[in-house]
This record gives sequence, C-alpha cells and structure tokens, in this order.
Amino acid sequence: MNELPSAPETPHLSQSIAVPLGSNPAEQRPIGTVVAAAEAILREPRRVMYHLHNSSPARLIWAMLLIAAFCGLLYGLVAGTFSGKEQLWAAPVKIVVGLLISGLICLPSLYIFSCLSGSPARLTEVLGFLAALLALSAVLLIGFAPVAWIFSASTESLTAMGALHLGFWIIATSFGLRFLYAAFATLNPKSVVGIRVWALIFVLVQLQMMTAIRPILGRSESFLPTQKKFFVAHWLDCLGNSVRGDARSTARD
Repeated sequence: MNELPSAPETPHLSQSIAVPLGSNPAEQRPIGTVVAAAEAILREPRRVMYHLHNSSPARLIWAMLLIAAFCGLLYGLVAGTFSGKEQLWAAPVKIVVGLLISGLICLPSLYIFSCLSGSPARLTEVLGFLAALLALSAVLLIGFAPVAWIFSASTESLTAMGALHLGFWIIATSFGLRFLYAAFATLNPKSVVGIRVWALIFVLVQLQMMTAIRPILGRSESFLPTQKKFFVAHWLDCLGNSVRGDARSTARD
C-alpha cells in the first residue's frame, strides 16, 4: 500500500529566515536630517538599521543622541512643573544626564554580550543600536508629556506622580528594547540570551541612576542627594512617607 506524501514541515517562527536589510529600496534612502532620523525611528526602523550596518553611521548616531537629549529636556521640563521653581531647570538636566550616562555605562557590556551571542556587529553599530533605543524611548516620552502635565497641574501627590512617570518610562523603554532586539535579529546572532540579560542590566542601571540623581519631581535643599540609597529602598521610603502624610491629613480632618 502506497504511503501518502507527508506534509512539508513548517519551520518554527524563531527559525524563520530574516529578510535581509536593504532588500526594499526604501530602506536604502539616506537619512539626512535630525527630523528625518526621528521619523525613520518611528516609521521605518529597518531603514535606520540598514544605515547603521551598511554605511558610515556617525552622523546618524549623533542625530539620534541629539533627539534623545532634546526630547529628554522637554519631558524633564514637564516633570519639573510638578514642583516648579528650581525643578524647572534641574529636572530636565537630570533626566538628560541620567539617560545619556546610563547608556554610556551600559555600552561596554552591550558590546561584550553582542560578541558572546555570535553577532558580527561592530562597536559603531552597537553604539548606533543603543542610540536608537535612547532616541525612541525619549520620543515616546514626549508623546506622554501632555498627559503628565495635566496630572502635574491637578494633583499634589508626589507618590502618584512618581508612579505615573515610572509607568510612562516602562512603556517607552519597552519599545526601545524592542527596537534593539529587532536590530540584533537582523544580524542573525547564534543566541539572544545575552542581549536579554543586558536588557535587564540596562533597566536596573536606569532605575538606580534616577535614584542617584534625585530629586526629579520633588524639591530639595541640595542639587544632588547626600545619602546613598538603593532604588527599591528609596521607593519604599517615599511610599511610607506618603502613607504617613495621608494619615496625618485624615486625622486633622
């Protein structure tokens, strides 16, 4: 009895072959301005990946770092409106410095994990991927800025505002990391475990950095804190102070 021909095996999604960068002519169009770089990050991420991999990317990297800094300044200004006064300039400076220094701190480990994953990415490409992550995250934060402003103008709860900004940061960073994963995937690495481990390190570094340069929302007598704290301990202290403040307010009422 003749056997029926078996159906062809369907490859697993993780084993599918990535479409080579530049296969679409639109991806090869030059990115000549900062505005074009911002639009490409949002609309055509593969176009950004192509130019980081196949051309001299220095100008594009500087453009994306400029985008990250400018958007960070604008979002920091909105965050500073919660307390006003010196925070109108201190919050923007701290957010931009924290964002860029976090990226600089994590760049060596990203390159090392990239090499361990079998990726052929050069150091310049890795820097470009990281710059795109920061730029995309900062652009998304600008999209949340009007929402943050309306809450800043209508609430006095420091804890609630901190949670709101933290939620916006988590969303923005998630999309930035999604770009990073996609960028490395186009280079066909042998493993993505190292990149995912690095993502966790990057998130922890950013959280600790924002604690190290506090306050960003509230006010303080000094520009930088005089006491060292782990970010989880700082959050618990803020939450405890908020609960005690609410209890005193209820007792007075």
